[in-house]
Amino acid sequence: MIYPLSTPQLEYLILSVLCKRDSYGYEISQQLKTVTNTKDSTLYPILKRLQGNGLVVTYDQQYQGRNRRYYQITPEGRGICQYLENEWRLYVNAIYEIAHGGEKQ
Repeated sequence: MIYPLSTPQLEYLILSVLCKRDSYGYEISQQLKTVTNTKDSTLYPILKRLQGNGLVVTYDQQYQGRNRRYYQITPEGRGICQYLENEWRLYVNAIYEIAHGGEKQ
């Protein structure tokens, strides 16, 4: 895709992934790479900020003899995810309105 994502859009995508199920960093990054060129070096600071804001929590779990850090969305995180989804829909509708001059989707 040629359209860069803003920080709120990246946060929305990450929270959306975590709304479905707990996930670890590499798994999240692989899902994000299907729609953006986001690097892992961008992902982890966002996850850290989401954790610091109480929107996700972490826990460690053994997998094939190694420790994996999983991210889990909190109830507050679900609320923010819903808010960001609503904002995204408004944004997309506004762009569509401009591009198509009032035609219905």
